[in-house]
Amino acid sequence: MQCTVQWEGHDGMAFTAHTETGHTLRMDGAPASAPGEPGGHNLAPRPMEMVLVGTGGCAAYDVVYILKKGRQDVQGCSVRLDAERAATDPKVFTRIHMHFTVSGRGLPIAAVERAVQLSHEKYCSASAMLSKTAQMTHSVEVIDRVA
Repeated sequence: MQCTVQWEGHDGMAFTAHTETGHTLRMDGAPASAPGEPGGHNLAPRPMEMVLVGTGGCAAYDVVYILKKGRQDVQGCSVRLDAERAATDPKVFTRIHMHFTVSGRGLPIAAVERAVQLSHEKYCSASAMLSKTAQMTHSVEVIDRVA
């Protein structure tokens, strides 16, 4: 897997990433907190937000895949991630809570909880990496959609 990240120029801290699969993403920094410090223009997500977003995408992908493989009638899945970072450099994530909301017809909560657990313990590469520095927790909400 490869990607290229390129600084967009002298006025700020924006970067453009190009992925091996042909996608382009932008990242930007927060405005400078003091004169003379580098700062961005708040025009795109921060790099660490992208790490968190990627983790949520990885985990949600797993959950939907596992439920579909188990022939569950899953119709929706979202995950809200709440994270804390260390106060000093490197400001790694120290706590991440994922709240999954999964909807479908007749979804057993046990099947959804199992899918989330399997993602966390076995399949989600991003969660596996972040769990080296962050306490990872999760919760599940199932919404039954009647035909």
